[in-house]
Amino acid sequence: MFRRRAVNSQSPNAPTPKSVHLNGSIDRQKSGPRAAISVAGALLDYSLVPLLVFGGCCSNVWAYEELLRAEPGAGPALTFSQMLFITVQQLPSFVTWDASRPWRLPRLKRRQVPIAQWLLQVTTFASGTLLNNLVFAFSVPLALQIVFRSAGLAVSMLLGRVFMGKRYTPQQIIAVAIVSSGVIIATLSRPRPQPDSSYSPTTGIDTSRYAIGVVMLLASLVCTGVHGALQERTYSTYGPCWREGVFYMHMLSLPMFTLMPRSVHQGFVGLSRPSGHDGTSSRAYVILALNMLTQLICVSGVNQLSSRVSAVSTQVVLTARKAISLCFSVWWFGTGWNAQLASGAVMVFVGSFWYSVLPTPPARSARPGKREKSA
Repeated sequence: MFRRRAVNSQSPNAPTPKSVHLNGSIDRQKSGPRAAISVAGALLDYSLVPLLVFGGCCSNVWAYEELLRAEPGAGPALTFSQMLFITVQQLPSFVTWDASRPWRLPRLKRRQVPIAQWLLQVTTFASGTLLNNLVFAFSVPLALQIVFRSAGLAVSMLLGRVFMGKRYTPQQIIAVAIVSSGVIIATLSRPRPQPDSSYSPTTGIDTSRYAIGVVMLLASLVCTGVHGALQERTYSTYGPCWREGVFYMHMLSLPMFTLMPRSVHQGFVGLSRPSGHDGTSSRAYVILALNMLTQLICVSGVNQLSSRVSAVSTQVVLTARKAISLCFSVWWFGTGWNAQLASGAVMVFVGSFWYSVLPTPPARSARPGKREKSA
């Protein structure tokens, strides 16, 4: 009975296996050019992401150091400009307008993540970013700043162990120990000030300012580690909504600058002073515009990279990018570098790369009693 229904259910016009094969061949021939175009587009898209990361981020570091060399106190003004530019650029994607009611004001679209989660992350994100941009005014060269920013593994491991219950292999612990040792060596290699600097290597003022800058770097490192842990928890709970994160991180950080209007104003005033290159302030503002544009490119490239490849691959790419930025900074500006700092930097990058390629420990298996019960 069932066999007869199966036979009768077959349509007399059904194609034979040969015709199916021929039709499939024809379909594949028709879709060949389209497939080639889609593959070429995908390859172009994937090749564009590293270009955004390396080109955008490295150019941003160069513009950042150029601005802070022209005006070391321009950190708050620089941070405010970056926050405002990215907020304005991303705003059209998160605003909705009711065309049937033109008299109503536009409003923000429905969020995927509750606003309280973003507010919690804004405190660490804005604090870390502001501290990074303030450190240059405390006699800390950019080379040491790059080394510090590459050494967040120890903070991330500690936070992951304490708050997220993660486990780490002995190899990972050794890699983090190498990174931490490299940071200590690089920190103790306080470079000599420049001839045009008002500080002397033997004065207490220079040493105290340098110590304050190192403490600010450590605080920024902790803020970055906490922000990464909060971001990982948010994305694991609500999904990979990185575009929404970029917008709300920058938009909700803007009210922070109402507490420091004088510092922001003084930074813009310092950038408006005539520079020694061409006797005008136009060069500083051109570099400022380049810094904001490259910051947007860098943020977009890093977030696209993290959404397409694994976290391990992202960490390897970012470590290589920071190493290139460090080498370019030393080559272009030729300052803030010595053998001790070089040794510390090598230890940081080698330890970070080793940690990135190490396998993660397996998750804990269920207890035998529960396994037998479920079986």
